[in-house]
Amino acid sequence: MTAPIVRRVSELRALTREWVMAGERIGVVPTMGALHDGHLSLVAAAKKTCDRVIVTIFVNPKQFNNPEDLKTYPRTEEEDARKLARFDVDAIFVPEGDEMYPEGFSTTVSVAGLTDVMDGVHRPGHFDGVATVVAKLFLQTSATDAFFGEKDFQQLQVVRRMARDLDMGVTVHGCPTIREIDGLAMSSRNLLLSDRARTLAPRLFEEMEGIVEGVRGGGAFGDLRETAIARLQKSGFGEVDYLEMRANDDLGLLAAPDRPARLFAAAWLAGVRLIDNIAV
Repeated sequence: MTAPIVRRVSELRALTREWVMAGERIGVVPTMGALHDGHLSLVAAAKKTCDRVIVTIFVNPKQFNNPEDLKTYPRTEEEDARKLARFDVDAIFVPEGDEMYPEGFSTTVSVAGLTDVMDGVHRPGHFDGVATVVAKLFLQTSATDAFFGEKDFQQLQVVRRMARDLDMGVTVHGCPTIREIDGLAMSSRNLLLSDRARTLAPRLFEEMEGIVEGVRGGGAFGDLRETAIARLQKSGFGEVDYLEMRANDDLGLLAAPDRPARLFAAAWLAGVRLIDNIAV
């Protein structure tokens, strides 16, 4: 059954008021649309956990530091609604820009520390935009639970810290990265890859797996890292923004996995920026 598409906060709150009064668990799955199986796995997790599920679709201009990236980001609302029909979600919230950021909007939510590395450096202002829109979505949906993919692990940790620091009462669930059969992490941006670039894209995951295997075998991370970058660029990748091993909890930089850690990567391929991370 196709869920109602709601475009106004007032309409959304009219829907959720009874759910809140009944003490129901309300799960929210925030997305920017162009839904793929990774997003749908979050919806499935929300359905298992919560009484009510709201999927939000909003291409958030405040988290884009590149206007061209915002302009080309895929927008597929009708197809997204069709994909969600089989999950029987309770609402799809698709606000317009002026509904989220009306004239005179002047508040920004910032999370220090976790945003000072990786994408926080390479995409200035990105995580302020993420934290601000997610804070609004949590309040607008009256969420008790929220579902985010581990593919954007830095974002997941930023949202968790924000929800905890601001006593939002929202449990933030991290769900496993969903991959294509060739290992490429599913992403809406994959739609922007040319056919040739798409065949090359899985090399990023392959090189990351090689690094993790080497580290577990006692190899020096620095040497493994340099070799992987050289291989990526030789195969057709462009700039590698980062390829780093960091702690799970505070994203502190590590030379060796002496505590729970992940390997993080961001690299350019034919004008598309791919990101990934895997456990070490």
